[in-house]
Amino acid sequence: MPTENDARTEHGDWTTTLFTTSEGAELVRGALELEPTGHGVLPHRLPARARAQCADAQLAMAESQPSGVRLVFRTRATTVELDTLPTKRVYAGAPPRPDGLYDLLVDGRPAGQGSVAGGHTLTVDMSTGTAEHKPGDPGTLRFAELPDADKDIEIWLPHNETTEIVALRTDAPVGPVPDRGRKVWLHHGSSISHGSDAASPTTTWPALAASLGGVELINLGLGGSALLDPFTARALRDTPADLVSVKIGINIVNADLMRLRAFGPAVHGFLDTIREGHPDTPLLVVSPILSPIHENTPGPAAFDLEALSTGKLRFRATGDPAELAAGKLTLTVIRAELERIVAERAATDPHLYYLDGRELYGEADYAELPLPDELHPDAATHRRIGERFAERAFAESGAFAASR
Repeated sequence: MPTENDARTEHGDWTTTLFTTSEGAELVRGALELEPTGHGVLPHRLPARARAQCADAQLAMAESQPSGVRLVFRTRATTVELDTLPTKRVYAGAPPRPDGLYDLLVDGRPAGQGSVAGGHTLTVDMSTGTAEHKPGDPGTLRFAELPDADKDIEIWLPHNETTEIVALRTDAPVGPVPDRGRKVWLHHGSSISHGSDAASPTTTWPALAASLGGVELINLGLGGSALLDPFTARALRDTPADLVSVKIGINIVNADLMRLRAFGPAVHGFLDTIREGHPDTPLLVVSPILSPIHENTPGPAAFDLEALSTGKLRFRATGDPAELAAGKLTLTVIRAELERIVAERAATDPHLYYLDGRELYGEADYAELPLPDELHPDAATHRRIGERFAERAFAESGAFAASR
């Protein structure tokens, strides 16, 4: 990795930003908190007070993966270098995962991609549930031959790779981007909203929808962790936003987390907490997209061992449909309950809306673009969901239209 002095020797005078909580923070968007580390800062999508209330390793990994987090600045630099320290995940016995992708936008248009090699390594043994962390060194991402004119630069961090931001170097000064008057859209959901199996950070469905809707995204999609946790509701409550959406259901089912008796009050409590901080903000409740394995079969979800034996990753539902009478949850049950709750609350909350997730991805879509592992959409499906969400939320007749 070139040092700051190496870069100055090779490229002349450079502007360097070393990231701390007091320096560089104004260039970071989409994170709720920046944690100082020995190298720089680690973006978090949940604040420390929330993280302190749950020791779940899945949540810790998900919220530290910077889906929707990007560096945004204005400069006339023609070369930009970013030093980061990624954490690479390795699954024992599985093929190596590709390095996380960084997306470069110049004045809002795609202008390049890259990855950072090296970094820490987290080796996960799914057969034993153990993980081993091996420390590594930062690496450098470089974009060159950019237009020699004042421009807005966005570097979107990998949506699925924990990333510490160390330093930004440019061959011209940088400054914050002026306020463009764009609304802030705050969204919460599961791994589907997090971006699982999307092609890159700007092509997760929320990022695509935000681009089409002309809004600033804060993505609290948390893989495996959209579980109606009170600390997540408080994070949503306390985050300034002009538009809020919550996508609820799939994790509740595939974790087999609760029964119908607990689900309804938990949804009410979650929405009550959000409303404490956003009393009149348009709030859109989105039910699950189609997932055939859980439409009428409860969780928990489990790996399909037969598929794994052939090298394929696939999930299956292991619950018993006969237990629906005892309050077990399926996606069909959850959609009906969410629609009922929103309809009842909307009588006194005129800014509350409901969207059936099957309008984003339904039976016809599954026939054309099946879920590769039976839970997560592929890159083409992320694009479809993003386009349809933008049509239903940001278009003239959408839930968010009056506030834009």
